[in-house]
Amino acid sequence: MIRSASLLLATTLIAAGAPASAGSASPSATRSAPLPLVPMPQSVIRGAGRFLLTDGAAIGTAPGDAGAAAAARLLSAQVKAARGLVLRPTIGQAAVRFVRDPSVAGDEAYRLDVTPRGIVIAASGDRGFVHGAATLAQLASPGGMMGHPAAIPAVSIADAPRFSWRGLMIDPSRHFQPIEFLYRTVDRMAAVKLNTLHLHLSDDQGWRFEVKRYPRLTEIGAWRTPPSTGGSPAAKVGGFYTQEQLKALVAYAAERGITIVPEIDLPGHAQALVAAYPEHGVFGDRPDVGHDWGVNPYLLNPDAKTVRFVEDILDEVMAVFPGTYIHLGGDEAVKDQWQRSPAVQAQMAAVGAKTENEMQSWLIDQFGAYLASKGRRLIGWDEILEGGVPPSASVMSWRGDKGAVDAANKGHDVVLSPAPNLYLDNLQSDLPDEPNGRIGIQTLEAVYGYDPMPAGIDADKARHVLGAQANAWSEYLVTPYQVDHNVYPRLGALAEVTWSPKSVRDFASFARRIVPQMARWRRDGGEVADSAFAVAYALQGSRGAALRSGRLTVALKTQVPLGTIRYTTDGSPPTPRSRVYSAPIGVASGTPIRAAAFLEGDMLAAPRPFETSRASLLSATPSDLVACPMGALGLRVPLTSEATANAPVFNINLFDTCTAWKGAPLANARSIAVAVARLPRNYGLAHDFTALRGHFNVTPYGELVVTAGCPVKDGPKTPVIATFPLPDPAKAPTQFRFDAPIPAGMTDADLCFQFTSPLSDPFYAVERVQLSEGVR
Repeated sequence: MIRSASLLLATTLIAAGAPASAGSASPSATRSAPLPLVPMPQSVIRGAGRFLLTDGAAIGTAPGDAGAAAAARLLSAQVKAARGLVLRPTIGQAAVRFVRDPSVAGDEAYRLDVTPRGIVIAASGDRGFVHGAATLAQLASPGGMMGHPAAIPAVSIADAPRFSWRGLMIDPSRHFQPIEFLYRTVDRMAAVKLNTLHLHLSDDQGWRFEVKRYPRLTEIGAWRTPPSTGGSPAAKVGGFYTQEQLKALVAYAAERGITIVPEIDLPGHAQALVAAYPEHGVFGDRPDVGHDWGVNPYLLNPDAKTVRFVEDILDEVMAVFPGTYIHLGGDEAVKDQWQRSPAVQAQMAAVGAKTENEMQSWLIDQFGAYLASKGRRLIGWDEILEGGVPPSASVMSWRGDKGAVDAANKGHDVVLSPAPNLYLDNLQSDLPDEPNGRIGIQTLEAVYGYDPMPAGIDADKARHVLGAQANAWSEYLVTPYQVDHNVYPRLGALAEVTWSPKSVRDFASFARRIVPQMARWRRDGGEVADSAFAVAYALQGSRGAALRSGRLTVALKTQVPLGTIRYTTDGSPPTPRSRVYSAPIGVASGTPIRAAAFLEGDMLAAPRPFETSRASLLSATPSDLVACPMGALGLRVPLTSEATANAPVFNINLFDTCTAWKGAPLANARSIAVAVARLPRNYGLAHDFTALRGHFNVTPYGELVVTAGCPVKDGPKTPVIATFPLPDPAKAPTQFRFDAPIPAGMTDADLCFQFTSPLSDPFYAVERVQLSEGVR
């Protein structure tokens, strides 16, 4: 371990970063500035001077230390990707060294010491070397000086994780992702010291794990026909991973300190399995592989032959994934099939299960005992608690924190993964350019604010909290771009929440430090969302008032108050020399506004435009629409379930095809054009189907009824602006437009769009509304 006198004299513990001062920084100011590290280490002691890391520098490891040698190779790859420098792993002494030190307690702990003479990464475990390498790679790449020597500040870091489970769940069962995407995900996780990749490999909509003994699981179960929007069925979509592909991925992840946890979801979410092997379903019928998102009725038959069938599958799963935990789901298994099966009811009586939930608990325990006999442990979603916690099970709590609290207090290990807090398929902003996802917005700051140690766990049971995991469910995330967009940079927030002590966590510091990490992630060619740093616009006052006065006032803000917002009003992109935003901007109608936030001369997010033309003020897109009274917009969905483009997208209430434009400028409008899209109605609602709101259709396929004001039960009558009969879904295109004049004498009002198509038909949504000051 290398220490210098000057380093020992520096005692700054970085808990929050102060903004960097302009001009030349003094040595003391430099030592107090935040290091570009995510997650923040346990202890950071700044020293004097720096070490210059140059191209061709050697990385030394002890002879025969395979773990150190692997970490040296990883460091070389990370520095090349992040800084463009080529480092040479070697045996023996070097300016950069990995040293095995048993005094560093914990497999993931490490020490990193930098002096002007050299760098030492010390650890007792291989994963500690990996994490130390990640920290050094971050120190080598705070800026964009690719290929130039990196000045590493003198520092002594002592570090170890707060929690042992720091995870991300990727869901290729709903939308299959290429194996290359998973490799990139591993690299991105390793960069911020996450250590668990949970792969959701089976569900109603697809089986993604090759089982050699049961080939129909992938021959049939890996492919589905997309849901119809009224026309002819589309070609099947899907895919699967071979065992050889997954073994290679497991080895690649292990070298980067990451364990892959496979999930085979049962006894519910089993429609793809039953489609392949109907004899293991409850009634022996063969459904199609599912294409409806949500909760579907197909369950496994809990008889002895199906238990043996699943154990055969688990044997092959365990042969590919050597980690301790095997995830067996257990979530959202509605028990109607079991309730209606005499054979299942008889088996329940035979095993002493009084309820179907107890039957699920019995079945989960069979698999838990089987896994235990092979030296493995079962983990499942918190529904496995409902029939009594199987003694062999650990619990992943997604329905809030309560399941984790209950299970931990009963002595079971738990992982916190609650919705909506850590569900990264939720949108991260309400910006109009966000792609698909759920509309339970979880900002970067909200994810950072979650703590994985919930109240209510007894102090002596806190050790049962293994950590936390973020989930990127992919019902509405179709492409790698969309998954990346929703995951990053919020995954950096989870990394710090699960690694860093609470005492050193500070969102203002994190917001500054995540910016260089976003740049590192982008160098692999994948997407990283800039939503948290992008400028959003809010019109002050109504559109109608702006149209009538010819002027409007616009407020600008970002989610994260970092840097300075600068803007232009001549259509040019903003620069570090553009005007500084300090108060809402007043402009004449037709003046384009372009704005972005800048930090020390660097643009934090791509400029977003705000159009102020009369035509723009008279138009609305799905992002401008709200739910009708007594409803809620819960989903942001693409045009089709497999659409790969990021637009168009539609904010919908899947229980009622009704949206409204608040305060539409009807007083200025003489005609209306409504662009409509017909979407698939592919939602497995199970017992929630009773919440669907049907509307009596007075033409064969229903109508779009446009009213000034949304009808409310027992409320005043609302004026009808226009009614458009909907076309035959089997013959009409999926996107079309309606036009109509607007009655004279209207005043500004909420404009309501209610579709009355039968619930058996596809779903309709408004794509765009354009009012016109002239009659079309």
